[in-house]
Parts: sequence; C-alpha cells; structure tokens
Amino acid sequence: MATEIKLPRLGQGMESGTIVKWLKSEGEQVEKGEPLYELDTDKVTQEVEADASGVLLKIAVEEGEVPVGRTIAVIGEQGEEAEIAESPDGDSARAQAEDAPEEEGSRAPAREAEREEGRRRAAETQQGNGTSSASAEGRLKASPLARRIARERGVDLAQLRGTGPDGRIVAEDVERAEKEQAAAPAVATSAPGEVEVRQLSSVRRTIARRLTEAWQAPVFQLTVTIDMKQPLAVVERLRELHPEQRPTVTDLLTRVTAAALMRHRDVNAHYVDDEIRVYPTANVGIAVAAPQGLVVPVIRSAERLTIAEIARARADVVGRARDNKLRREDLEEGTFTISNLGMFGIEQFIAVLNPPQVAILAVGSTEDRVVVRDGAFTAVPTLTATLTCDHRAVDGAAGAQFLQTLKALLEQPALAL
Repeated sequence: MATEIKLPRLGQGMESGTIVKWLKSEGEQVEKGEPLYELDTDKVTQEVEADASGVLLKIAVEEGEVPVGRTIAVIGEQGEEAEIAESPDGDSARAQAEDAPEEEGSRAPAREAEREEGRRRAAETQQGNGTSSASAEGRLKASPLARRIARERGVDLAQLRGTGPDGRIVAEDVERAEKEQAAAPAVATSAPGEVEVRQLSSVRRTIARRLTEAWQAPVFQLTVTIDMKQPLAVVERLRELHPEQRPTVTDLLTRVTAAALMRHRDVNAHYVDDEIRVYPTANVGIAVAAPQGLVVPVIRSAERLTIAEIARARADVVGRARDNKLRREDLEEGTFTISNLGMFGIEQFIAVLNPPQVAILAVGSTEDRVVVRDGAFTAVPTLTATLTCDHRAVDGAAGAQFLQTLKALLEQPALAL
C-alpha cells in the first residue's frame, strides 16, 4: 500500500518549511532512512530521510514553502497508483502548497511581484541572446535557495545559465557567478545613491527575533584579563600529540569553561517562563559566522570530553555550519555560549545573550601586553574575556566567582582535569 510522505515538524514552533531540492527522482527506489530531500527551516537547511521503503511514485511538491503535515510525495510499489487525498475544497496538495500563506503573514503580493520581475528579465534575456534559464512561458527557473542567495549577495539571476534539471538555476550557479563577479574588475552598474534592499532569510529572521528578545533582558557585564602563557604552551603540546585534530585555544577554552560551569551551575542555566532551569551537564555552544548567518552549534557534555575530542567535535560542526549542512539537533539544548572574535584581531567586546541561556562569554584576541612582575616590566600574552549575564537569574557575585574560576583554570589548565 502506498505511503504518503508528509512534511514533518522538526522542532517546537515549526509551522512550515521550504523544500530546496529532491535527492531522488520519481521512479527511483528509496530505502527507509535514506536522505530523500533537502528542507530549509528557520534554523538550518538539512536532509530529511524517507519514512518508508519503496519506489518514489510521485513528487507532489517540487519545491517551495509547505505547511507542516502537507503531503509532499508518495512512496509505494512499482506500478502502484499514486493517489493523493484532496482537500475539502477539491484542491490538490500541490495547489495548496503553492497557495499556502507564509509564516509571517501573506507575502503573495511580494512573491507575485518577484515572479513578474523574473518573467520580465527572462523575456529580455531571451530576446537578447537566449541564454537565460527561462521556460517557454518566460518564467525564470531557480530553486528557492538559489533565489535567496542571489538576493542576499546581489546576483542577477536573469544573467545566469542554470546547471540544474531542465536548466534550473541552483545555489552552486549563484555562488559561482558571485566568485566570477568578484574576480572581474569592479564596474559601477547601479545609479548613484541607489539603495539596495535585501530580504531577510529565514535564519536572519530568527537571529533578529532572538536578539530582540535578548535585548529586553536586564543584563550586566564582567571582564577579566587572563595570562595565556601556560594555555598557549598546552595548545602547542596538544597539537604535537594530536596532529590530526589540531586543537585550538577555543577547544581548550571550551573544556575549561565546561569545568567552571560544573562548579558554578547557576551560570549553566535557562531563564524560561519566570523560572530558572539549572542543567546538570555543560552543553557549550560555539558561535559561528556561517554564510547563512550567525549559528551556534552545540558541543554536548563538554565537561566529559578530552580537549582532542572537543577539537574533533568542533571541527565537525563548524565545517558543516559553513557548508550549510547543520542538522536541527546540532543547534538545540545549549546551556552556555562562547563567542570568540580573537581571530579577527578584536581585543575586547560584549556579546548579546543567546536566550533562554542566562550567560554568554565574549573572548578577544591574545595580545602581548606589558605587566609588572617582581618589580619589573615584562611582556605577557594576555586575553580579555567578558561575561554577559541575565540579572534575573545570575547575581553579580555568582558571575564574578564563575569568571574567577575560569581564569584560574585557564591559567593552570591541569586544574581543570
């Protein structure tokens, strides 16, 4: 019997998702648990696995935004009839998906304007040299992810030749065009004073919403300066012992921070619905500047891992974040966040809370600074760390004690083991 594949709810609060592309074609054999399609949510773009084994009889929604629970495909036996139940008003699932309102109010007028602009550009290109990725009707064919990347990076889709199915423009085409434009001599093509308008991506909308929530919290900051002579020596030795992982200062800092959180559990907490939830393990998030926006993949139970194990886990999630391959579970259940801008030469900064977490650590670069030791001036490599706390859950003394422990453990890493 045929199985209808419905759009799953991949997290609390998810109401819809955008199908980016199918990894299988109609008529292909599919095994249960095998990646079936790519789905763009408000957090990540991830591969979704098939719910059943069989032949992909029908794809009901090729691409675009779909409400949770909508039938998007049918899997069954070869030759079996692929029937999709119609809605009460007689429209098919495909039509409903195409006409479904977007999560933040209907954007049909904007979407129609975008379609019209695509038709106009495609028609102009066809008349010029016939190299556009337009259909016979003049509609520009591009995946939603390609359109989003093009909007964010200022790439004109009408000038691209698609390499996807039926000449469709895919994300790789846009990224390739962007690199070619960057390599070519800069040419002023816009009118003087013209304003560029960029629509928020789903990830950027989530960032905006969460940081607005964070700004409403009563926060305070505490700063310490840490002697990095011993930590740098430890990292250098670890790299000799684990050349395949190549541990970094961030890895050592993650391990030491996790140890400090276990000694000061008030800081390892969430503030939710007028209650404080204190966690028994340190799930440390690492802020990563990914192409789609700031994301915070989580290293779970960091206090139980060696520095080499943390280095391996960190390299994995950071790499997948930059390749836009994070899974939703990579971003969930974090209890504390580290934001490190030291690699950009930033000496000190204040990080914004990552709600519902009650604290975040901002780490600057390691710089040689002159200090007084035994009555003489000497240069010492130092690092500045600033802790931002939600005063509703963490008092000043508790935050100060946490930083005091963090400083002691980082300056003498053996104490954290």
